[in-house]
Amino acid sequence: MSSDIQTVSKGRLWAGRIIGGLPALFLLIDAIMKFVKPAPVVEETVRLGYAESVIIGLGVVLLASTILYLIPKTSILGAILLTGYLGGAVATHVRMGEGWFPILFPVVFGGLLWAGLWLRDERLQNLIPLRG
Repeated sequence: MSSDIQTVSKGRLWAGRIIGGLPALFLLIDAIMKFVKPAPVVEETVRLGYAESVIIGLGVVLLASTILYLIPKTSILGAILLTGYLGGAVATHVRMGEGWFPILFPVVFGGLLWAGLWLRDERLQNLIPLRG
């Protein structure tokens, strides 16, 4: 860990790990499912207007971005890449005219990823000071 990250309190560090780690775990499972390609994953991808042939590529992008997020030195890059990936999910659901839940779900995930990162990384706390 870099010296910037180590100056965060243990409580804040663990809160950040939990808040960011839970959605990251979900995204890792989602990425793995794109490699396994069970029928529901294929059916949903096709229903959303994507060819079955893109599923592995989406899995690679999601897996790489999530791993970058989980590595402290590359976590900000991972968060940026995951924000783009989740933005694509939002755009897809908006394009399909789906309800609020499928549209807001990736937004909430992105918010949790960034909140977890902010809590555990003093560099972000200095860039985005949320305290008075």
